[in-house]
Amino acid sequence: MSRIGKLPIKIPSNCQVLIQEGLIKVKGPLGELSQEFDKSFKIYTKDNYIYVERPSDSKIHKSLHGTYRSLINNMVIGVTEGWTIQQEVVGIGYKAEANDNILTLSLGYSHNIVLILPPEVSVSVTQERKGNPIITLKSIDKQLVGQVAAKIRSFRPPEPYKGKGIRYVGEEVRRKAGKTAGSVK
Repeated sequence: MSRIGKLPIKIPSNCQVLIQEGLIKVKGPLGELSQEFDKSFKIYTKDNYIYVERPSDSKIHKSLHGTYRSLINNMVIGVTEGWTIQQEVVGIGYKAEANDNILTLSLGYSHNIVLILPPEVSVSVTQERKGNPIITLKSIDKQLVGQVAAKIRSFRPPEPYKGKGIRYVGEEVRRKAGKTAGSVK
């Protein structure tokens, strides 16, 4: 039995769950999400909990058991609390600006990078005095907000020598030593 798949999911009081043939919909105060699943899986609610049961012990059913449970749990958390990812822009002259759902990044290239975000993701940029800009992404869809954060990070990943680039808040970047003057023979 999957350790994650067998755990029940608590349904908060402000959340509604609708399970149809091969589709689950979760509605909460922040929005509504839906997810398709294999019709052979048994997903049901009982006493304000959601349970996921697999039909057999085949390899594919074992692998999907925990996955479906995690996806449903992420949907419940998303529509009740939401998901937030913060990224820090580190580097001299590196800037970030947010206007509605348009993020403009100045990362040392010859041009600014303009990224139009999906309407489900909201973005804000804060910068304290003598601090690095912090990009905050919020959404009810965990997969979508993670994908957008990865896309932003891909424009300038942190480099190991000076540590410049876009990193997640709290991320440790392994640093390398630079060149040393060698002796000439």
